[in-house]
Amino acid sequence: MPTVPIPARKAATTFDTPSSRERLEVKPAFTRVIRRTLTGTFGIWSRLSALAVRHLGWYPRVEPYVGYGTSDYSRLICRTVYAPENARPGEVSRGIRGMLTVPAPRTHVQASIDDMPLNTIQIGDSEVYDKVDRTRDLSSEYAVSDSAGYLDLVAEHRLEPGIHRVSYSVKRRKPVSANLYTIPASAKVGIISDVDDTIMITQAPVLWKAAYNLLFLNPKKKASVPGMSVLFTRIADLFPGAPFFYLSTSPWNVESSIRNFITDHGFPEGPLLLRDLDPRPKTFVPSGPQHKLEFAEQLMADFPDMKFILVGDDGQKDPTTYATISHRYPGRVLAIAIRQLSPKESSGLASVAGLTSTQPMPVTDVPVFTGTTGSNILKTMLPYLKEHVV
Repeated sequence: MPTVPIPARKAATTFDTPSSRERLEVKPAFTRVIRRTLTGTFGIWSRLSALAVRHLGWYPRVEPYVGYGTSDYSRLICRTVYAPENARPGEVSRGIRGMLTVPAPRTHVQASIDDMPLNTIQIGDSEVYDKVDRTRDLSSEYAVSDSAGYLDLVAEHRLEPGIHRVSYSVKRRKPVSANLYTIPASAKVGIISDVDDTIMITQAPVLWKAAYNLLFLNPKKKASVPGMSVLFTRIADLFPGAPFFYLSTSPWNVESSIRNFITDHGFPEGPLLLRDLDPRPKTFVPSGPQHKLEFAEQLMADFPDMKFILVGDDGQKDPTTYATISHRYPGRVLAIAIRQLSPKESSGLASVAGLTSTQPMPVTDVPVFTGTTGSNILKTMLPYLKEHVV
């Protein structure tokens, strides 16, 4: 194994570095009380559930998530959770099992990329704002997961473009690994796609149906939106080497289910960027649009020379979110594709009340292509993209 470690640091996420408007101390007193009450309740549940599973003989393991990076640095994400001795990470199961996962907070994790170890720098932990703790600001052979078990690292190391392997290990467990997609600087086009009702039918606007599909439906029975895998494959053929980023408001708890869906239904492989649903006092739980907007902005910053194709649906707030992105980053969005939900998919309490549960198309200078299936979008979008091959 190489002896020169890769320098790494914790990622500056929204939870770690809230803006001046997001900090808990500037919120109204009632908001501060409610947030502290809910986060305190979650903390109590975490501690009690951890005591219970440790009594059963469970101990921490790592759930590795697919990472991505540039030629200069890589984004690595994993989570430490409690599990029985014979449990296997990444095992596909119904969402309810994933949602009941017990986090293993502040667990020491050793990580490596292609067998080269990471040398990490730990930072402090504060309810109001993360400040550097000088007593821990030292290089270390391990990183420590946060209070909900998440570990989000930026590894500063030059890698050749392509797929690499990231390995994580904790005490008493065999190392586990996940892919790391290193995006070449030559890639001029990237695709950011929503998951729910864009590539996978979940009926997100109908709350009870979305909950059933997320929590109880057999992952192998989840249906793909007709024609979307063909659309994505044609885009991949048109832009060889273009990275696909899958952005979803689903929690990391169901990552393995979505990952296997992407593979089973023939969609191009790529990083999944999901949401942490564990409440934190500083920024609490980000809304779906906030989560998508922040990750899209992160990708814009990570790949400043890349133009993006944004793919979503009108069942949530993708049209508004994508319009915001195109306005904030003029010239960076090549096209927007919005899949229109059928009346059956979008019907719910809103339609009963005489309201619409879908959003109008985004108002933007960027071309917007719509359709109820991938095939509908393909007919109008592909000719336009062929004219704008970079």
